[in-house]
Amino acid sequence: MVTLSEAQVEAKFEQLAAKPTLSKRLWEFCRKQPLGAAGAAVVLVMIFMAVFADYITHFDPVKNDLANMLTAPDETYILGTDQFGRDAFTRIVYGARTALLVGFVSAFAGATIGLVLGVASAYFGGRFDLLFQRVMDVVMAFPLIILALAVVATLGTGVQNVIVAITIPFIARSARVVRSNALAIREIPYIDAARALGYSHTRIILRHMAPNVMAPYLIILTASLGQAILLEAALSYLGLGVQEPIPSWGLMLQGGAEEFAETAPWIAIWPGVAISLAVFGFNLFGDALRDILDPKLRAR
Repeated sequence: MVTLSEAQVEAKFEQLAAKPTLSKRLWEFCRKQPLGAAGAAVVLVMIFMAVFADYITHFDPVKNDLANMLTAPDETYILGTDQFGRDAFTRIVYGARTALLVGFVSAFAGATIGLVLGVASAYFGGRFDLLFQRVMDVVMAFPLIILALAVVATLGTGVQNVIVAITIPFIARSARVVRSNALAIREIPYIDAARALGYSHTRIILRHMAPNVMAPYLIILTASLGQAILLEAALSYLGLGVQEPIPSWGLMLQGGAEEFAETAPWIAIWPGVAISLAVFGFNLFGDALRDILDPKLRAR
C-alpha cells in the first residue's frame, strides 16, 4: 500500500486548487477573445432558437393567413407578416433550423471527408498524392457558389441535394489545409515505428495521424459553417435550394426583396439581418478558435 507524506498531500491539493474551473476558463476566453465570445453568443442564440422554436412562437411557419397579408410590425406580429400572411418572426426562428441543419451537416461532412483524404494523401505521397492534389486544384478553381450551382443543377433542388452541393467544395479546401499539416507529422519517428510494428495503413491514418491534425480541422470546420449558411441562403434565394413551404432565410429574401421593397421592407430586412448575424457570429467564433488552437498565434 502506497502512502503519501504530508508534503505530497499538500502538493496534490495545491495542484487541484490551481487547476482552472470551467467558469474561470470561460471568463478567460471572454476576456482574451471578446469578439469570439460575442460570436459564440450569437451561435448559442441561434442554436436555442432552432431547438426551442416550438416554444418560442405559437404561430405556424407554413400556414397562410390571407386576412393579415403584409401587416406591419405590431404587438401581435413583432416583425410583421409576409405576402402570404405568415409571421416573419416565426419564419426566422424556424429558418434557423434549416440554416443549422444544412450548415452543420455540410460543413462537418466536407471537413471530415477532407480530413481523411488529406491525411491519406500526405501519408501515401508519390503518385497518389500528385494525382489527388491535381484533382483538388480543379475543384478549388471554381468559386464556391459556382460549383454549388453546378451540383444543384445536376442533382435537383431539396435539402439533401443542397447539403451535397455545399459539401463537395468544402472537401477540397479541408483536404488542402489538413494535408499541409499532415506532411510534417508523417516524418515523425512514431509513424515509422507504427509501420515497423506492422500496423495497417488505415490504422496509422485514422489513429496515429488524424488526431494530430485536429486543430486545423476544427478551425476549418467552424470557418465553413458561416460559408455554408450563406451558400444555403444564396441557393434558396435563386430558387435552387430549399423549396417552399420549408422556412428558409433565403426563401424569405426571394419572396419580398424586390416586389415589396418599398411597401413592406421588413420582409427582406429581417431575414437579411438574420443571415448577416449568423455568418458574422460563426466567423468571429472561428477566428477566436484559430487564435486559441494555433500554437504560433498562441505564443505571441
